[in-house]
Amino acid sequence: MYQIIEVKDKNIWDDFVISQPYYTFLHSWNWGEFQESMGEKIWRLGIYEIITNYQLPITNLVGAALIIKIKAKRGNFLFCPHGPLVKAKGKRQKAKVFNSILEEIKKITKEEKVDFIRIAPIWQRTEENIEIFRNLGFQEAPIFIHSEVTWELNLLPKEEELLKNMRKTTRYLIKKAQKDGVEIIKSKKLGDIEIFNQLYSQTALRHKFVPFSLEYLKKEFLAFEKDNGVLIFLGKYKNEIIASAIIIFCGKFAFYHQGASLLKYPKIPVSYLLQWEAIREAKKRGCSVYNFWGIVDKSPKPKAQSPNLRKHAWRGLTLFKMGFGGQRREFVKTQDLMLSWKYWFNYIVETIRRRRRHL
Repeated sequence: MYQIIEVKDKNIWDDFVISQPYYTFLHSWNWGEFQESMGEKIWRLGIYEIITNYQLPITNLVGAALIIKIKAKRGNFLFCPHGPLVKAKGKRQKAKVFNSILEEIKKITKEEKVDFIRIAPIWQRTEENIEIFRNLGFQEAPIFIHSEVTWELNLLPKEEELLKNMRKTTRYLIKKAQKDGVEIIKSKKLGDIEIFNQLYSQTALRHKFVPFSLEYLKKEFLAFEKDNGVLIFLGKYKNEIIASAIIIFCGKFAFYHQGASLLKYPKIPVSYLLQWEAIREAKKRGCSVYNFWGIVDKSPKPKAQSPNLRKHAWRGLTLFKMGFGGQRREFVKTQDLMLSWKYWFNYIVETIRRRRRHL
């Protein structure tokens, strides 16, 4: 028997999250606080298994689901980012726990009057996991909000081994940046978010995407900064910052979440050295995995030149990330559960956006 209780204690929530074999910062307590700071309504649902013994019933936390209400002109919906996290043995138990969560989410939809439920699962993309969603009436979403395929580097080997396992070109460019006098600065200063934003705005213009606002970036930084969970990396050349990245640390994982650069010195490989220093920092902090975040879905090996990869907006970024060595991780694609006919308006709008962005 399962009971759903809204979790109010940060330690209980985060202890469960980081105890799982796999998770991202999108299900951390701090990510929920960040969403609230942006004016969003959230629920932190804890799924407890009630175990009855000869004396008193025992409650055991077996699942967690961060739910965010997204308000949009094309339709309001409830969103679960990179979740829910489910501690279960086998498909049957996982399906039962997930169904219990879903029933509670459906109760919230009636109160909040939303048009659909969207879940970006953190579950491995297997037919068994896909079937759990299919059996509950979900369908694949027309677009994703968070990465469905990530590139990850195992940090357990020594630095020498990590360098050896990189693509030859990547290793060369790291050393070249060092010889060229590139300096990498690690910052915890909120003010340096403005420096990042200047580069980020120009990156957005160059790659034709809509950037997050400065308010968004600052509040995201503040949500993780209080737990020493974020650093701004600044790449400096000739006394000028020409590359930057925001790295989030959560338990045993480090995440390359935001990046930006200028093309003023195209022959100076600042971004390569910046990533290497971020990887080294993650190792120092005891992280076991460095997550480069999103890459092209079903992308081929770096040398391959398939038409799909050439057209994709993330082509260059994908090849850059893969050059550091590592492996891909594929999640079940984002899933939608329709609650109202208005969902189809949203479906059409998002399909058009996906095609225009070559995603």
